Amino acid sequence: MNSTTPEKASARDRLLAAAAELFYEEGINTVGIDRVIDHAGVAKASLYNVFGSKDELIKAYLMARHEAREKRITGRLQALHSPREKILGVFDDQYLLATTKNFRGCAFIRASAELGDDNGARSVCDASRGWLRGLFQELATQAGASDPATLSRQLEVLYEGAAVSWQPDGSASLAARQAAECLLASGLKA
Repeated sequence: MNSTTPEKASARDRLLAAAAELFYEEGINTVGIDRVIDHAGVAKASLYNVFGSKDELIKAYLMARHEAREKRITGRLQALHSPREKILGVFDDQYLLATTKNFRGCAFIRASAELGDDNGARSVCDASRGWLRGLFQELATQAGASDPATLSRQLEVLYEGAAVSWQPDGSASLAARQAAECLLASGLKA
């Protein structure tokens, strides 16, 4: 193989990329498996050999989004110093994401609305939400909050509220950040 010729992505990677694009743009329930397969340029058997079902593809799509979100947020927080700055940095990250060109709202909230309670892929949405709550609680504890569990839950509600009421100008994220500043002022020891 020529070293200047890029390798063709695996069927798994092409299916995930197609699912990510189509599911996020149009919705999980709207997009049929045949569209994903066609968009990925793979044989139908590839989907079933790699993922087994559409539900497993949805799970893998959501897991990839969660891993990217976790990496993006933790990477951004590394540049910040105090736990308070890091908490607010999560909201800054949300603002930057919300103002990107192709942002269409939180993939986890959208997927949760589409998936039934009995769908296994919904557990990935719940795990992602739990990760965020855990991050807020860890930072609230480090910041000296008198009740880190309550503060982390309040911060999570602000974050998710901004995601639900998302606006392309990022105003919902800015308002959530301002509310988080008020919570931190009242919930942290001086």
